[in-house]
Amino acid sequence: MTSSQTSIPAPRAAANPARKKALLTLTGVVVLAGLGWAAYEWLVASHYESTDNAYVQGNVIQITPQIGGTVMAILADDTDYVKAGQPLVKLDPADASVALEQARAGLAQVVRQVRTLYANNSTLTAQIALREADVAKAQSEIARATDDLNRRQSLIQNGAVSKEELNHAQTQLANGKSALTAALAGVTAAKEQLRSNQAMTDGTAIDKHPSVQAAAAKLREAWLATQRAALPAPVDGYVARRSVQLGQRVAAGTPLMAIIPLNQLWVDANFKEVQLRNIRIGQSVNLTADLYGRQVEYKGTVSGLGMGTGAAFALLPAQNATGNWIKVVQRVPVRVALDAAQVAQNPLRVGLSMLATVDVSQQDGKMLADAPRPAALVQTSVFESQDSGAAEEVRKIIAANMGRP
Repeated sequence: MTSSQTSIPAPRAAANPARKKALLTLTGVVVLAGLGWAAYEWLVASHYESTDNAYVQGNVIQITPQIGGTVMAILADDTDYVKAGQPLVKLDPADASVALEQARAGLAQVVRQVRTLYANNSTLTAQIALREADVAKAQSEIARATDDLNRRQSLIQNGAVSKEELNHAQTQLANGKSALTAALAGVTAAKEQLRSNQAMTDGTAIDKHPSVQAAAAKLREAWLATQRAALPAPVDGYVARRSVQLGQRVAAGTPLMAIIPLNQLWVDANFKEVQLRNIRIGQSVNLTADLYGRQVEYKGTVSGLGMGTGAAFALLPAQNATGNWIKVVQRVPVRVALDAAQVAQNPLRVGLSMLATVDVSQQDGKMLADAPRPAALVQTSVFESQDSGAAEEVRKIIAANMGRP
């Protein structure tokens, strides 16, 4: 071999076949995992929105007295179950009882006064007849005095009647005219008195008279005060947050305890604003509570979306226009209605944490409600019976003071 000939490099060692196979396998696994994740995201995950920022909510019904008084008895405590209408707290009814007796006496007095008004109509009518009789009598006296004066005037020329007698006849006529004027004024005054009295009695019976109705309203008010000395439970539920104590002097509106009906619960799920674009009213929701774990799954339905973020309704809302600003993803509460049968089988508590997953595959629902609620959200008939005995009490007092069986 000459020096001008180029030297041939040594052959490279053959690549490691095991390493190449491992790299190819790893690449295939990564590709398959990416395709699987993409397929899951497209076919499954994109149809659901989830959040663990969800909590059980319910109606917390405050028990407050409608009248002031001293607490005489406490009939329910925290964790107790109570039925609608069951007494919870009793106040001293002494003051209310005194006011009721005063109202009864006041109604009886007003009925008798109104009876007097109606009786005065007959009295004043008789007075008019009496005054009209006085007018007739005065007219008769005037006619007699006129005839007597005319007769004396015809006799005064021949001296058969003295001038003194003539003057006496003229005086009698003047007195008769004065009496007639007074009698006519008496008739007018009597008619005005009758008209004034009739203005207070026309078109109504004694029991429907405004004065009687006003006194009856005061009696009903006093009756209600005696009934309100006992505070009933407005709904079925459990007692919570009892703060009232025996002997405590409470004013009207003071919170004494709360009733929580566990059959009227819902969930407020706080979704991020980027999750709301596909959530609609009526979509189904799967929920699990930390209390029971994943062994118990609740079925719910989206019943509405909140009208603002939590920050917008905070006690001290964020001042984003100050310049010292950091963007924070906001959340909006989504109300989820629960299945009452499932809640009865597995009771929840107000404030418990929940995991909510909304199926957003159905997009035919609405984002906001567009019709009023068809019925009352919560109502009670417990207080309707408190006025039931007042009407009968008013009827008895009126009947007892009407002056007839």
